[in-house]
Amino acid sequence: MENPLLLFPQLNISASKDKPYHKDMKSAIKEEPHKASKPGAKQKRNRLSLLLQKPEFHESDHLGRPGNLTKAASVSPEEAVKWGESFDKLLSEKAGLDAFTKFLKTEFSEENIEFWIACEDYKKSKSAHELLPKAKAIFETFIQKDAPKEVNLDFHTKEATSQSMGQPLRSTFDAAQSTVYRLMEQDSYPRFLRSAAYRGLLQGRPAARAPLRRRSRSFTVSDFQGVRPDLTVW
Repeated sequence: MENPLLLFPQLNISASKDKPYHKDMKSAIKEEPHKASKPGAKQKRNRLSLLLQKPEFHESDHLGRPGNLTKAASVSPEEAVKWGESFDKLLSEKAGLDAFTKFLKTEFSEENIEFWIACEDYKKSKSAHELLPKAKAIFETFIQKDAPKEVNLDFHTKEATSQSMGQPLRSTFDAAQSTVYRLMEQDSYPRFLRSAAYRGLLQGRPAARAPLRRRSRSFTVSDFQGVRPDLTVW
């Protein structure tokens, strides 16, 4: 039998052409992932570079932000000492009020000082027609049941405040404000004076971010009746 390659020489040509073709295909397959990986790696490096340039990656940018207590640079140790003389002295100074407010935020009880501030602003209303909308806003935010920032008031104080909402006066929230003031004075204020943040201000050090402290329960006025506040600074 004659050799089929001699009868059909084109078969030999086809076979010889297939070998380099498959070889080229394999080379292309090997090279393609390598080429495609280069842009991906470059893009990752670019994204990382952009992230490192963002402000949140630089610790120095966080200093002095609202989340921190008052910096020692703006509060002298002498001024901080005065805050320990009385709760009224602390709230009467802007820096003291600011530091105390930020401290309460670490304890998730900032609604108390926010209510007190709102009442102070309410009493400064210049005309009677300003009282009604402000009173309504304060009542719905801090006093009514399930208010978003409900403060802890005894039943009689809350009821008396509620009944006066029809025709609010500048004195409408006086009783409620006094109740919340006493709660802060006898509960939160002593802890503020013992806090590491306040002690740092006394020593002229920048106040570090205080750890968050959750309240185990809500306090009422009856918890502090007849109890003198412990103002000892450790």
